[in-house]
Amino acid sequence: MKKQYLVAGITLLTSALMLTACGQKSTQSGQAKTQTVSRMVKDVLTSMDPAQAPDNVSMQTLTDTMAGLYRYHGNKLQPDMAARRATISADQKTYTFHLRKNARWSDGKRVTANDFVYSWRRTVDPATKSEYAYVFSGIKNADAITAGTAKPDSLGVTAVNATTFKVTLDHVIPYFESLVTLNVFDPVEESAVRKAGSQFGTKSSTLTFNGPYRLTKWSNANNSWTETKNPDYWNAKNVHVKRINVQVVKDTSTAVNLFQAGKLDDAIISGDTATQMVNDKAYNTVKLQRSYFIEMNQSKVPALRNQKVREALSLAINRTQYLKKVLSDGSSRINTVVPVGLFTNSQTGKDFATTSGKAVSGYTQYDLAKAKRLMKAGLKEAGISKFSFTLTSDDTDAGKNTLEYLQGAWTKAFPQVTVNAKTVPAKTRLDLGRKHNFDVLLATWGADFPDAITYLDLFTTNNANNDGQWSNQEYDRLIAASKTTDVTSVSRRWQDLTQANQILTRNMGIIPLYQSGEAHLTNTSIQGLHYSPNNLVDFVGVTNK
Repeated sequence: MKKQYLVAGITLLTSALMLTACGQKSTQSGQAKTQTVSRMVKDVLTSMDPAQAPDNVSMQTLTDTMAGLYRYHGNKLQPDMAARRATISADQKTYTFHLRKNARWSDGKRVTANDFVYSWRRTVDPATKSEYAYVFSGIKNADAITAGTAKPDSLGVTAVNATTFKVTLDHVIPYFESLVTLNVFDPVEESAVRKAGSQFGTKSSTLTFNGPYRLTKWSNANNSWTETKNPDYWNAKNVHVKRINVQVVKDTSTAVNLFQAGKLDDAIISGDTATQMVNDKAYNTVKLQRSYFIEMNQSKVPALRNQKVREALSLAINRTQYLKKVLSDGSSRINTVVPVGLFTNSQTGKDFATTSGKAVSGYTQYDLAKAKRLMKAGLKEAGISKFSFTLTSDDTDAGKNTLEYLQGAWTKAFPQVTVNAKTVPAKTRLDLGRKHNFDVLLATWGADFPDAITYLDLFTTNNANNDGQWSNQEYDRLIAASKTTDVTSVSRRWQDLTQANQILTRNMGIIPLYQSGEAHLTNTSIQGLHYSPNNLVDFVGVTNK
């Protein structure tokens, strides 16, 4: 999922952190009012076009209001627009999905297989300029279409009839059913897209919905919006919360004040505030499948082309101190970009991040003396005596505090290095990353599905999300093998991904920072609020009585 707004986040930190909240209770005649949830996010909702949604705020809102073939409810994968799990061919290259006959758009029209065909073709069409088109790779002809050498209508998707949607793959994708839970695979109604044109997804009036809620009174400049229950959703009987109120809150102290005033029922907190609230009965922490890392733009800062310089920056970070004193939100250190607990070996049960990270743990272990030696040697190899760069982060409390910590740590460790700090709105930070218009960026990525490839694919040479433009031929080869020649072998694919993960850390293609945790203040009246592997919440089944 696209880099969340940096805050904690998300998700997301450069993160838009989804904070759920509670409803209000009636004092009249002992009857409860309509169940509502008020939650906060860290930045504005930028797009409701599934092909363009770049962040956790957008993706959570799409999860609330749109429905794809499947959705995660906690860690359980469940059919959504599909009536049941797909029929899979013997060679695992053809998936046939049977859609629900009672699925409707909010304008009353049926959701059909043609909606999926149109939407998927639209996303891979280069004219759409979707930065998520790459996740369609492996579906027949998708790579050729995104490269501009084949037409979108050659994509391996077919509407057999109104309720039968068939997908043909170029090669086996073992995680395909998890993959299609991504919002980018959600259907859109062609008539709505054509009517709105370039304005589609920029305000609620351009949209139709087939999910649990409908978005109302929103345009992409709003700092608040409302989601109301969609009576046409196929599973509306299990949507108990009738209204979700969403408010942008960037400041932790403001979030706490709103929570204590009853205006927010779930607030994400960090730093000193989290430390002070740890004994409050509303306090709890959530471990997310989201990692934070530092991207370095070698084309903008020549000194960063030297691997020793990059490694020196990593070793000068005391992650234990940083997590305890700066974030204090349940976040934990990581040795690679892949978070712990995301991906396990189906044969051995071993955790990928833990096993692959052991061999490269030294690259993220605080060692100031070694860092100084590496910086000196690296600058000598680069033929320079000093350099400077600007470190950019989101303008959230956590983002600002992280910038302050890193700037202080690097300035103290390296007199040869001048570190400038800049905070920007999350939307701006994402745009700077896409355009490679930065020196060093505090970045984040949340898992799209429970497989290491959701992270490792990002740093292949031509991936649109490789903001730092790091490139390594052996890394690219290993990732390609994991998706093609070795895809049906658990052991060979595991080895490919392990080696690639270790190359990324050894080469310091990025600097791993931490795995996100979230410290919450949550009203105890909310029940059934569970995070999925992609760090989103399915509000179906949630109650607030």
